[in-house]
Order: sequence, then C-alpha cells, then structure tokens
Amino acid sequence: MTSDSLKTLSSKIGTYFHVHLVSDSTGETLNALAKAAAARFEGILPIEHIYVLIRSPKQLERALVEIESFPGIVLHTIVDSELRTNLEIRCRELDIPSIGVLDPMVVAFSRYLGAAVSKRIGAQHNLDNEYFERIEALNYAIAHDDGALADRLAQAEVILVGVSRTSKTPTCIYLAHRGIKAANIPLVPGRPLPEEIDNLTEPLIVGLIASPERLISIRKNRLLSLNNDDRPSTYTDTEAVRNEIIAARRFFERKEWPVIDVTRRSIEETSAAIISLLNEKRTGRLGGI
Repeated sequence: MTSDSLKTLSSKIGTYFHVHLVSDSTGETLNALAKAAAARFEGILPIEHIYVLIRSPKQLERALVEIESFPGIVLHTIVDSELRTNLEIRCRELDIPSIGVLDPMVVAFSRYLGAAVSKRIGAQHNLDNEYFERIEALNYAIAHDDGALADRLAQAEVILVGVSRTSKTPTCIYLAHRGIKAANIPLVPGRPLPEEIDNLTEPLIVGLIASPERLISIRKNRLLSLNNDDRPSTYTDTEAVRNEIIAARRFFERKEWPVIDVTRRSIEETSAAIISLLNEKRTGRLGGI
C-alpha cells in the first residue's frame, strides 16, 4: 500500500484518543464541553470515559484505575479540594493532562463580582426553580405539539407556525430545555389556523420557512421512512411546494410575524434566533430576522 493510500485510509478512519470526564455531579457540563472542543478538530474521534457523582476517595480511585489503563486527557469539575488535589497529583505522576474546565470562567466571575466561590458540589444541577421550570416547559411543549390544545396557547411564551418539516417540534423541545414554554402549529394549505391565535398578545409568534428543495428532500425521506403513500402528490411536488412557501411568507408578512428561514440553520441556531427575538420582545425592541 502506498503512502498516499495510507493517508487516505487514515483520514477516513480518523484518529481516536481517550478523554476522561470526571464529575462530582451529573457530568452534563463536561460532556457538552468535551464534544464542543472535539468538534473543532477534523478526523479526531474521542473515546469518552465518564465518571459521575465522584464524591469520595474510593470512587475517585476507581476512576483513576481506568485513567491509568487508558491514558488520555482528563477533564473534571471536582469541587472538593482534597479529591481535586489527589486527582491532579495522580495525573501529573502519570504524565496525563488534567484540566478543571470551569476554572477560567469561575476565576473571571469571582474577580469581576468580587465574590467568593461556592464550594457546594453539583451546584449547577440543584433541583431549584429553574429545573422545575424546564420540566414544566417540556411538558407544555409535548402537550401543545402540532396544534394540540389550541385553547391554552395564551400560556405559551413562544408559538412556532410553519409549513410541514421545518423542525417545529424539535425546536420547541430545545427551547423547553432552556425553560421556555413553546407550542407549534402546522401551516397547512387550505386549513385555517386556530381562531385563538388572532387574540394572543403575550406569546411571541414566529413563522418558519425553508427552501423548496430542502423541504422536498426532507419530506421524501420522511415518507420513505414511514412507508406512507397517503400524502397528496402536492406534498413533494416542486411547484406546489414553492407556492406553499410563497403563500406562507406572504401570510406571515400580513400577520407581521418575524420569519426565520431554517434551510441552513441547525436546531440550536434556530432556537438562538428565537431566544434573541423573545428578548427583544420583552424589552420592546422586537424586529425581524
């Protein structure tokens, strides 16, 4: 095999490395940060070892045994000073990098606020009001999916109105994880929206659209996965979908609702745009995107 062939094979396979996530709580913060960092490197694939609720020397020792067996980068959010010191000393002895991932932000916050750092373990995951607000928002999103329970839309903070396959449901679920109550209503040609929506003043109503090409591709894949031929032919017809998008955009303009084109946006990016609009509405500065 030539050197060029080896390089090509290597690029396809990727480079694997071990990353150890040591947390005294649920490990969600570490997991998100590790994925975000690894995503910055092409062809680099982390093998994650996750150790959660590490709150005693015995629990830490079990983690250290595996770290020694599979050397790699160690990321941690350990608050207890004794456990943290033991972890860092052992990592130095093993010549393994150990990083307290929240340290730079915590130090910056402390200096700016002039406040001492809390030593509470798992403080970011306490069952506080914010946690219960997220659970309530998630329940609301599920109950008000696809136009259900239209008589309770006034309770929503955000209402998404969009044509089929514009990621309305996953966007509502993502917003719920941010503690935002979001409902969604499909915009179907020939079917009126619930009358209640015209009387709403508090919720932010956002129209979602996408390019005809993107919608047709998603809709065809959806039908194939469901083995469903019951949809009308206009559901994936190029001209019909194009007219559907034009009609939707004009409808949103008449309603003076902000519009987001989700064609090249991830769920996270769409949600970020919606949160920005929601903040603008709350401060009286709502504009379009």
